[in-house]
Amino acid sequence: MGFIRSYWNSSGQLACPNIISSEDRQMSTSTQVMSTGDDTQTDALDQQRFQQLVQGLIGNISSAVIISEESIRYVLLGLVAQGHILLEDTPGVGKTLLAKTLAQSIQGRFSRVQCTPDLLPSNITGTSVFNMQQNLFEFKPGPVFSNILIADEINRTGPRTQAALLEAMAEFQVSADGELYLLPRPFMVIATQNMVESHGILEMSW
Repeated sequence: MGFIRSYWNSSGQLACPNIISSEDRQMSTSTQVMSTGDDTQTDALDQQRFQQLVQGLIGNISSAVIISEESIRYVLLGLVAQGHILLEDTPGVGKTLLAKTLAQSIQGRFSRVQCTPDLLPSNITGTSVFNMQQNLFEFKPGPVFSNILIADEINRTGPRTQAALLEAMAEFQVSADGELYLLPRPFMVIATQNMVESHGILEMSW
């Protein structure tokens, strides 16, 4: 099987082995060879393979996170459509674990940002640090340079930080010190909002 169920290992980390197996690679190769023949059959194979991959992801995430299948499908829809997701729910329902499991299911990098009123744009995008040995500034990437980024309580941070995150979400790039840095693909932001209390919440700029 291409998809292996996620599990907690002895070190307390969520482990997920390789998702795409050798059988999957052989299937994709045979599909490319058959593309010179019947296009209808090739499209049917691609659609069937896509459904298998989605069902495998759903099963993989469901084994680690207690959440409705509808919510998982919405998150996967955002990933496939190269969009982003805003989750509005109460704390402690598995939103962070959902993002972490999705990142490991696609063998991607996961990052988390806790949004606060004093959070600066450089805390998300990264900053330049002076290298005394080479006598120059080096750019240190921030948590936005990941495949799955979860921004907890996005409505608690200021408009400047939201704008910096918006550039990454819309353009898949980061502007810093007059330079453009491309983000890894795929890239998706899963932002959360706490709907229980409204103290300290700022208006969304997007």
